[in-house]
Amino acid sequence: MGELDGATAVITGGSRGIGFAAARGIGLLGATVVLVGQDADRAEAAAKSLQAEGIDALGTSCDVSDYGSVAALAARLGPLAEVDILVASAGVMSERMSKTLRTSDEEWRRVMRVNLDGAFNVMSVFGPGMVERRRGRIVAVSACLGRFSGPGTAGGLAPYRVSKAAVNALVKNLAAEMQFGKRGVLVDAMCPNHCRTDMGGPDAPRSAQEGADTIVWLASRQALLPDGTPSPSGFLWEDRQIIPW
Repeated sequence: MGELDGATAVITGGSRGIGFAAARGIGLLGATVVLVGQDADRAEAAAKSLQAEGIDALGTSCDVSDYGSVAALAARLGPLAEVDILVASAGVMSERMSKTLRTSDEEWRRVMRVNLDGAFNVMSVFGPGMVERRRGRIVAVSACLGRFSGPGTAGGLAPYRVSKAAVNALVKNLAAEMQFGKRGVLVDAMCPNHCRTDMGGPDAPRSAQEGADTIVWLASRQALLPDGTPSPSGFLWEDRQIIPW
């Protein structure tokens, strides 16, 4: 029996990179995993590769930047839309020279639609059911470049940095509304650090699996600590440790 047997997880950006590694880790713990990607064929191929490992996986497409598309996804999933775990991993990088005063309106909105609106949309669609059932884990993939402490406001890549800072704020606000776990739903952000993915490049120091480890841990931890208090929630995590926003 796996630690997450009977659970259902929806992972956006799940067809590749950190999202795929997270789906694999969560699936190996026994959960049914729904891999959501922009390209249907790629998402289905990713799911088949997990099925070959004995994981109950489904691949499907959705434009997370469009609320209607996310709502339609939930309708298509039927009972699988009653998720226990939601991982908001879909994200895009901004253009290399996209400094604050050199970023076009189109580029700004492209990044914000996926990174910020995408996270909000999936939380809005799948989160209410978690609240009604009084159980759930919501994990948003943020980035060190979104931190106010450290490199987050060092300039450059403005749409990406600001979008991830906004994701952090979204997570902290939702966690407060969930009374930091007292309503049964744990909401957290995590920083995978620089990983070997399409976005991170082949020379990054960490594997996608290493980057996804904290996601899997957050998704599978107990709601209550041994003393009966809720597990820490509403934080930014890196390598299973709380780090400053």
